Amino acid sequence: MFSAKANKIFKEVIDTYHLVNSADQSFENPYNKDSQLIEHLLFRKCWIDTVQWHYEDIIRDPNIDPVAALSLKRQIDASNQDRTDMVEFIDSYFLEKFKAVEVKSSATINSESPAWAIDRLSILALKIYHMDEEANRKDASEDHRAKCETKLNVLLEQREDLSSAIDQLLEDIQNGDKYMKVYKQMKMYNDDELNPVLRKKH
Repeated sequence: MFSAKANKIFKEVIDTYHLVNSADQSFENPYNKDSQLIEHLLFRKCWIDTVQWHYEDIIRDPNIDPVAALSLKRQIDASNQDRTDMVEFIDSYFLEKFKAVEVKSSATINSESPAWAIDRLSILALKIYHMDEEANRKDASEDHRAKCETKLNVLLEQREDLSSAIDQLLEDIQNGDKYMKVYKQMKMYNDDELNPVLRKKH
């Protein structure tokens, strides 16, 4: 099943990141984009999410230097754009994969594309990793660990449900029971012409 592959790669990414555990560490994709395209895209996608997760931790430091905070905000903005781009690359992969499928006249469209569901699965992998850390943190109270264990169990169930839903969606697309229609995000705030503040600067 596709979701099993995705979840395995997401775990690989998160474990690899935490060997160094720095948002500034170098990135190396172990999957060749020519022979292992979807694996390459999944690895890159989750790496972007993992780095941004830690950016978001850092910027919430109440004592962060304002200049450093502004610089980090710019990095988060760039990361958000990279995340969106990767989602669209993954959807392009599926559009190509299923382009020859004969869509049934009764086929319906899903509320989100496969890649946006996969985006949620990647974020969920990060939530599970960090909630597991909290559930087993030695310096935390027993009450804290117990509450986090309860939350962890919910997240694990959520991953099981989401994984099943993604696999079902891909099967439905493959069988012609669902069809893909992808809308580009068309984000406006990074565009010199669409953001009125940036437009004034030019």
